[in-house]
Amino acid sequence: MNWFFITLFYSGLAPKAPGTIGTLISLPLGMLILIYFSAETLFMATVLITAIAIKEINRYEEKSGIHDDKRIVIDELAGMWFALSVAPAISIDLNELSTFENGFLIQSVLSFILFRYFDITKPSIIGRLDREAKGGVGVMADDIVAGFAAGILSAVIWQGILKII
Repeated sequence: MNWFFITLFYSGLAPKAPGTIGTLISLPLGMLILIYFSAETLFMATVLITAIAIKEINRYEEKSGIHDDKRIVIDELAGMWFALSVAPAISIDLNELSTFENGFLIQSVLSFILFRYFDITKPSIIGRLDREAKGGVGVMADDIVAGFAAGILSAVIWQGILKII
């Protein structure tokens, strides 16, 4: 078991709000990948990390007997990165980072807020996945769906903002 990996650089060991801290660490890392590489790279990294995380979480749960330990926050990284790969879905360079028209910063922040909202409240299928899915898949699936919902909704909100201004 790779505790460093599943706790996302030990951020899951934070005494308060480990999920939010894990998501806060994930946001700038994902944004850097979008800036220096592409949304496709971020998406593929998310898929790879998710596959590894499922295996590592299964191994942890088998040893500890604890399902969805709050200290495991690699699922927040996967959900946040999935949201970022869906929402901004653009490649920009550092000179364009603060340009309002590309929506990169706004969609990134919206994705963060919406992902945390969906991850905490667990509406609809997100809650069902959290309650019913077992093992590493259960830990990761609700965050992946929350990330997808957050990414889509932030893109829709951004398009609405563009229509208004």
